[in-house]
Amino acid sequence: MSQLTITVNGIKVCGNRHEPLLIQLEKAGIKPEYQCRNGVCGACRCKLISGSVTQQDALAFIGPNEILSCCSIPQQDIEVHFDYQLNTQQQSTKTKIAL
Repeated sequence: MSQLTITVNGIKVCGNRHEPLLIQLEKAGIKPEYQCRNGVCGACRCKLISGSVTQQDALAFIGPNEILSCCSIPQQDIEVHFDYQLNTQQQSTKTKIAL
């Protein structure tokens, strides 16, 4: 399994290259908004600050440098930003793990 680092709104998460970003964030206790999980609604839209993802086909509108976390699989270390306060579960470490 190939590990990578996902930085989301300043929180570092250990991730992988085989699951959608939304699932990895949820496993790490970070709860982005979503409604459909298949790229139709656009609720999980975020800005890709750095790195690259493989984005599956989606119907929701995305602007330049935006991705849908439900349809995007990180290919390298990435940094993303959601335009709202994310709900997180309390954990004792600053780096969260999603494997």
